[in-house]
Amino acid sequence: MTADATRTPNQARDTDTDTGATIDTAAGSAGAGSGTSSTTFWGWTALGLLVVLGLAALTRYLEQNVPVFFEDTALDDIAGAIEYPVYAILLGLLGNVLVTLLGLRERIAAAFRTEFFIKTGLVLLGASINLSVIASAAGPAIGQAILLIGGVFLFTWWLAGRFGLDDKLRALLAAAVSICGVSAAIAAAGAVRARREQLAYTASLVILFALPSIFILPWLADVLGLEDAVAGAWIGGNIDTTAAVTAAGALAGEEALQIASIVKVTQNALMGVVAVALTAYFTLRVERQPGAARPGVGELWRRFPKFVLGFVAASVIATWYLDGAGADGKEVIGVVNDLRVWFLILAFVSIGLEFRVASLREAGWRPIAVFASATVFNLLLALGLASLLFQGFDG
Repeated sequence: MTADATRTPNQARDTDTDTGATIDTAAGSAGAGSGTSSTTFWGWTALGLLVVLGLAALTRYLEQNVPVFFEDTALDDIAGAIEYPVYAILLGLLGNVLVTLLGLRERIAAAFRTEFFIKTGLVLLGASINLSVIASAAGPAIGQAILLIGGVFLFTWWLAGRFGLDDKLRALLAAAVSICGVSAAIAAAGAVRARREQLAYTASLVILFALPSIFILPWLADVLGLEDAVAGAWIGGNIDTTAAVTAAGALAGEEALQIASIVKVTQNALMGVVAVALTAYFTLRVERQPGAARPGVGELWRRFPKFVLGFVAASVIATWYLDGAGADGKEVIGVVNDLRVWFLILAFVSIGLEFRVASLREAGWRPIAVFASATVFNLLLALGLASLLFQGFDG
C-alpha cells in the first residue's frame, strides 16, 4: 500500500499522481485507509450521489413539463425544442456554484462519475442502433477517425510546441482535442505521467469548449443545410467529449445522434492505440530513462476503451432480439432507451458539477490559445471529411 493510501480523501485529491487513471481511485483508497475515514468518505459520497440524482430528477421533470407549461404561448416552440442535455448541464452548473459556496464540492466530488455514466449510457445506446447501421457506417467512420485524429493531433502538438508548452501538456491537449476530450486526456496522462494540474487544465478546457458546441454545431448544421448523416459525422468528429457529442446529436435528430455516436465510438476505439504510442514515445524519446520496459500487447489491451465492445454487443443483442420478437420487442427496447436517457442525464449533470473556472485561470492564456486554435482546425477538417465520406450516406 502506498503512502497516499493512509491520507484523508481531501489530502489524496491534492496530491499529484503518476497517471490520470488513478486520480479517482486515490480518493477511494484514502477513504479505505481506516474505519473512521472510510465511513466519512462513503458518507460524503452518498450525499454527492443524492445531489446528482436530485438534479437528474429535476432535469427529467423540466424536460417533460416545461413544454406543457408554455403550450399555446409565444414561447411554445422554444420550450418544445429544449431537450434534457440543456437542463442537465445548466442545473449541474448551478449545483456546482451552490455546493462550492457551501464548501461541500471537494467532499462530495467522488460521486461525480461522469465517465461511468457516459460509458453506461453509450453501451445502452447501442441497443437502439441497428447492427446494419454500424456495419454500413464502419468504413467511413474509421476513415474519418484515422485522418481526423492524425491531422488534428499533429497540428495541436506542433502548435503547442510553437507556444513553448511542456511536452506532457502538449500530449494532453493534442489527445483531448483530437480524440475524445477528458477520456483521451486521462489516457494520455497515464501514458506520459502528466501532473495532476495539467490534467485539470485540459479537462476544464474540454468542458469550456464543449458546452457551447452542444448548441452551436446543431444550429450550424441546420444553417449549412447538412444532411443528417453529414451533420452527425461532423458533430461526432469535432466535439471533444462523448457526453457533449451525444447531447449535440440528440439536438440534431435521431439519425444524426446515431451517426455521431458511431463516429465518436470509432475515435474512442483508437484512444488505446494513441495512448500506447504516447507511452512508447515518452519512454524511449522524451523521458529517456535507461532500462525502461517497452509497452507490449498487454498494455494496449489495458488502455483499450472496453465500453466500445459493450456498445457493439448491445447492438448485436438488440438486433437479434428485434428480429425474433418483432413489434413486441420495441417496448423492451423503449425501456432500455429510457434507462439510457437517465444515465446520460446523470453524465451531463456531472459535467456541470465538475466544471472548474479556477483551473482555467491557473493555466494562463497559452494553453487556451492552443486549444482554441486546434478546435477551429478540427472544426474545419471534420466538416470537410464528413462531407466527403458521409455525403449521400444511407444507413
